[in-house]
Amino acid sequence: MCGICGELTFEPGAAVDTATLLSMRERLAHRGPDDKAVWVSGDRRAGLAFRRLAIIDLSAAANQPLPNEDDSVRVVFNGEIYNFKSLRADLESRGHRFRTDGDAETIVHLYEDHGADFVEKLDGMFAIGLWDARTRRLILARDRAGKKPLFYYRDAHRLVFGSEIKAILAHPGVPTSLREAEIPSYFMYGYVPHPATLYRDIEQVNPASVITVEADGRVAQRKYWRLVFPDAGAAPAADYDAARERVRELVTAAVARRLVSDVPLGAFLSAGIDSTIVVGLMSRLMNQRVKTFTIGFDGDAAYDETAAARDVAARFNTDHTEFRVKPAAVDLIDRLVWHHDGPFGDSSAIPTYLVSQLTREQVTVVLTGDGGDELFAGYLRFGAALAAERLPRAAGAVMSAAFRALPRGTNERHLLARARRFARFMHLPLLERVARWNSLFQDDVRDLLQPDVVSDAEQLDPLRNLRADPEAIGGFTPLGRLLAANFVSYLPDDLLVKTDRCTMANALEARAPLLDTALTEYAASLPDDYKLRGRTTKAVLRDAFADLLPPDIVNRPKTGFGVPLDAWFRTELRDFVRDTLLAPSAALGCYVHIDRVRMLIDDHLGGRTNAGQRLWSLVCFERWLKLLPAWSASTVNAL
Repeated sequence: MCGICGELTFEPGAAVDTATLLSMRERLAHRGPDDKAVWVSGDRRAGLAFRRLAIIDLSAAANQPLPNEDDSVRVVFNGEIYNFKSLRADLESRGHRFRTDGDAETIVHLYEDHGADFVEKLDGMFAIGLWDARTRRLILARDRAGKKPLFYYRDAHRLVFGSEIKAILAHPGVPTSLREAEIPSYFMYGYVPHPATLYRDIEQVNPASVITVEADGRVAQRKYWRLVFPDAGAAPAADYDAARERVRELVTAAVARRLVSDVPLGAFLSAGIDSTIVVGLMSRLMNQRVKTFTIGFDGDAAYDETAAARDVAARFNTDHTEFRVKPAAVDLIDRLVWHHDGPFGDSSAIPTYLVSQLTREQVTVVLTGDGGDELFAGYLRFGAALAAERLPRAAGAVMSAAFRALPRGTNERHLLARARRFARFMHLPLLERVARWNSLFQDDVRDLLQPDVVSDAEQLDPLRNLRADPEAIGGFTPLGRLLAANFVSYLPDDLLVKTDRCTMANALEARAPLLDTALTEYAASLPDDYKLRGRTTKAVLRDAFADLLPPDIVNRPKTGFGVPLDAWFRTELRDFVRDTLLAPSAALGCYVHIDRVRMLIDDHLGGRTNAGQRLWSLVCFERWLKLLPAWSASTVNAL
């Protein structure tokens, strides 16, 4: 695991500046505290830089950028290749010579044999930058689910890439300019859907994609993998008992492959099914006690799972550590904005950062339960969306009228709050319905933003990113379309971003066995009712591990990982919100209507709405605007 960056100049005679590469590299020091290196090609047209977090083969020989046998290929790589041993054996049988025992070196030799198609042979999480001196070509590639980040800036003179945007902004040729057209996306989703970013001319390499950059600046991009779900109208042939056993085999194998490490490892543990299965399997596969880590919250019992997690830890006899988050944790906001390269609307980044910090004190690698909800339909909104399909559209108006006479509930997890959201948007088409349920600002985005920020209606389309790639959601079943949409949007743009930035901010590697490629492809292919059976989510996963899951975990309602902002912003942090958003010096007034913000704060404090998440998104946006001027290439100090 590490941080990578580099540059390719397009102009003959132009040279990559080593000092600039060093500056870019040091912006990524948190991702790799164990070693560092920089390499520039003989003609100085290409340069690669690297910060290392040593996980496998801790020797100096495994430091990057790594060459092939004749030094015509160089690679920098962030991630883990889980099938590197079998790849290595095959490459050695064909005459390739290895100088390390790690996984990165398999990449250069695979490239020698397969060109840019090498990425299809890799199974793991990865972001790759590879320079081929013979063809004078730069290759950028990203893993299938989008676990590892990779960004790039391109103009007429150069292409600059990095694991995080902050490394790219350290280049003096890269402007620190806002992409105002994406501001509505941020306030709808809490993030900007890939490949766009909030920075002009800085893009993401799409998940499951390879970009080839020629020396003259020509760029070609292709997608090398798609996840396929059952087609609408087709009934996939599958025996449930066989499927249950196959799911168990694949999950067990995925966990086992992620236990390969030359440094200590542990696991994040919530009170959910996914992390419980991962920890339970680890306890059976490891010859020592599993170190587990969990986090809880002060201020609202609906957000605290520490007691249940403690019971799971006792069941599997883990070496358990827990930490409680208090409202003062919001002091982390500037650090979170820095590590996310901008505003990030998912407030669960607070506990994710803190539990990562706690975990790194004892281990260097952590396994997570990420992906279980995406593969096996674990989110409550999936069942709600399908239920709404069976109701007459007029029922939403009737239900909304009835709810007006009832209290709102104290937070957005309250049953009445969820019911209100359900009724409000149930009349919309399937995917738009779920997008609205899951958005921060819903159909009031235009009212929030200044007129010049919204130049056309397309900016407010909650499915704009999905419409750009219709194959991603195909002609699948209704549940298949929901799962597919979630897999290519919320998963890579929110969940995996949060996990990567918060763990790597603390030099901690996170591995997600439930996003294993073989498991992902198999789970996607299963019939819908194997995943969502009536009101039972993750049916086949639950049954596959019935002997491992404690009954109270199986029967426990899903709560999710969140922060009690609704309560905090009404109590200890009420002055913080007002002082941040309504100060005369607030910068966000250039982009949003301050009177709308004031109204939102008043309605929240008065209990007329639960706006904790929306206020958090505004606070993050304001802090980013204040911090951004210091992020230019002339600033070298990170938080």
